[in-house]
Amino acid sequence: MDSRPTNLMLLLLLTCLLHSWQCTRGQSSYTIDTVSLAILPSSTVQSGTLVTLRCQVRVSHDNIPHLTHTFQLSRDDIPINSSTTTEDSLVYELNPARAADSGSYECRVTVKDKSRPSYGQKLDVTGLQTPILYLNKTSPYGSEEFTASCSAPEEKGSLIFRFFQKLRNGKIQKIKQPAPTGNSVETTLVLRVIGDSHLYCDYEVNLVSGVRHSNSSEEIPVIVRELFISPIMNVLPSAEVYEGEIIEVVCKVVNPPKNVEVFLTRDRRILKQAPVSLSHRFIAKEGDSGELVCKAEWGNVHKETYKTITVKELFSKPHLTVKPVDIFEGDHFQLTCSVSIYVPEKISNESIKFSIYKHNKEITSSDTYMTVAQPSKNGNYTCKAQAASLAHNFIKESQTVVVKAKVPVSKPMLSVVGGTLVLGKRFQLLCHSDNGTLPITYTLRIPDSLATVAVVNKPGERAIFNSSAIYKTSVLNNFLCHAKNSQKRPPEVGLGQQLLRSHIIEPVSRPVMTTLPGAGDISEGQDVTLLCSVQRGSLPVSYTWYHTETKGALAFQTSNNLEGSHTIDDVRAEQQGGYYCVSSNPANETKQSLTVTIAVKMAGWKKGLVAVVIICILLILALILIVVFKRRLLLFKRRRTGELSVKSASTKAERLSLTQAEANDAANVTPGMIGKSVWSEHASGSESEDQSSVTAPEKPQEPRYTEVQPIQADPNRAPVKKGTETVYSEVRKSKQGAPEQADSGSLEYAELNHDTHHSHSEDQGNHGDHHTVQEDYIDEIDDNVQIPIPDHGEGNPDPTPDC
Repeated sequence: MDSRPTNLMLLLLLTCLLHSWQCTRGQSSYTIDTVSLAILPSSTVQSGTLVTLRCQVRVSHDNIPHLTHTFQLSRDDIPINSSTTTEDSLVYELNPARAADSGSYECRVTVKDKSRPSYGQKLDVTGLQTPILYLNKTSPYGSEEFTASCSAPEEKGSLIFRFFQKLRNGKIQKIKQPAPTGNSVETTLVLRVIGDSHLYCDYEVNLVSGVRHSNSSEEIPVIVRELFISPIMNVLPSAEVYEGEIIEVVCKVVNPPKNVEVFLTRDRRILKQAPVSLSHRFIAKEGDSGELVCKAEWGNVHKETYKTITVKELFSKPHLTVKPVDIFEGDHFQLTCSVSIYVPEKISNESIKFSIYKHNKEITSSDTYMTVAQPSKNGNYTCKAQAASLAHNFIKESQTVVVKAKVPVSKPMLSVVGGTLVLGKRFQLLCHSDNGTLPITYTLRIPDSLATVAVVNKPGERAIFNSSAIYKTSVLNNFLCHAKNSQKRPPEVGLGQQLLRSHIIEPVSRPVMTTLPGAGDISEGQDVTLLCSVQRGSLPVSYTWYHTETKGALAFQTSNNLEGSHTIDDVRAEQQGGYYCVSSNPANETKQSLTVTIAVKMAGWKKGLVAVVIICILLILALILIVVFKRRLLLFKRRRTGELSVKSASTKAERLSLTQAEANDAANVTPGMIGKSVWSEHASGSESEDQSSVTAPEKPQEPRYTEVQPIQADPNRAPVKKGTETVYSEVRKSKQGAPEQADSGSLEYAELNHDTHHSHSEDQGNHGDHHTVQEDYIDEIDDNVQIPIPDHGEGNPDPTPDC
């Protein structure tokens, strides 16, 4: 088996591994150490010397194979050479070096992505080549063109050449400096100074260091010859002639060179052209007066001769007139052709024939033409006058007269600018006639105002008048517009009734707002309609309703009636207040009504409910008053009870004890007895002999009461409900202040109060009275007196109660 494929595969594998290893190591390391530039043999050399530029570079790297260097040479920052090589140096030759090679040189070396320039080196090439002058003619004629060239073939760059003429008197004139084209130039020169002279040239080079001038070329002698080709011109029979006479003009060159041409011109118009000489004959006309020019031309050399001729008129140029000046369609007009005779002895009026033309077509062979103006007669008219005689035969033509009959102005129309008239506002009127030749004068007449005039001179202009505001449509009938375009014709009149066809808008009057129902008859829950009406105004009218208590409009409506409405459904109390409406129409004037105040009353059912509540409150108050009154009345009656007996202090103590015992017994009775009063009547004879009967005074004293503490209840008896037990005893005082003892007819009243917890069903009959009596007597606590009870040894009396 051949081992070469195997070796090749191994080599490729090694190459890939090496490449991978280099990739894993990253980019190779290198640095540019130095870049140097050398100019040999030296930095200053003579023109034509071989100059060598050597650029050397030193690069440090980590064994990069085949490292390439890019060298770039530049002069005065302008690249002149670029080269890429693996060598570390570059040699560039200037062979030979010329002045254009002078400048500052620099070498820049680029290695991969690094670049470094050398130091700049200056090269100065001294000396310029002497230019070479060439002329294709050395004996030209004056003003004749010839070819000249100047060159410096060994120089480089763009050279600026200049041509000079050195006259015989030593004066030097710069003839020409053409645009630079390289190291040579070719151009044409023209010498006008007759005689001997010398021509030479030089050039200059523009360098960065400055401008350098070359030496002058070799001087070439030149003889400038004069060319005798000035023409001779004769006018026969003379330079002054009458119109109609024949004039002959002769123009020639004596002893001409070859290729000479002669021209006869007048007012820069060539009359005739011929070689060497010419003769021109023509009939003199009044317009032929002027200067004749005879011109001889050889190559670019020109010579001229001048003669002035005068042609006298026998009669004037015909004059065509039209009458009248202002011609209107339907008017008669006349055209007249006339001349003025200047030389009667040579020509008479009878020998002149007239003819009138329209658009160069003869319409009459007379000196007058009359017709009626109409569009078909409009056009350009001329007339001709022909002098017919043996000696004179010529024709003169008049200037063109344009006849265009004017169109009479038509009846003007009055209209409002914009088509809309708003009463109460200023407006503009347009007065316009459909037909009529301009200019047209329009006059607007308004009652109680000065007439206003407007003149329309150009198509497209309009007669617009400013008018003050009017407030009634009928005023428009008094407007008048006069249109006139002729001083001899009466004006046409436009009537103001035409303005009634315009769109006339009357602003709305001040609106009036009303309500249904009336503003004072509105209750909650009703539907209220707000009506906004105006007395006058153009339709449609826009209505807007507002509430003073809210922002923004409530409603908006556009109507074709003078009244609009807005309904508020189920009005509420918070919707009361001021309302107003605003109206407007296409006049764009907004009017506001007066504010209407709406008061929303309470609903009927609410009123009934309030009445029922009030009646109930009044009934409750009445019942309370009745109850209070009855209680007070009962108290008053009890206070006015009959006279009561009051015993002595000892007996009184016993009665109090008895009363207390009775109270204890009463506490153990059935609940039905709770709250009842206990009355005891004692006979004066059986109880005590010490008591005496005292007649009650006529005016009974107010009873006084004291509180008696009850005796402790017997535990063996039925339990008594806890509470406050109060016993009242009536004591009457004598006039001397000592307590009186009541007789047997006296009554003793004691009331026992118990806090019972029985149900109202058990004590319904007595509980109310018990409560009432207790409260009444407690109210009178201020009138109570403390009754001292002495201890007589009978039982254990309770301590004296505090009032």
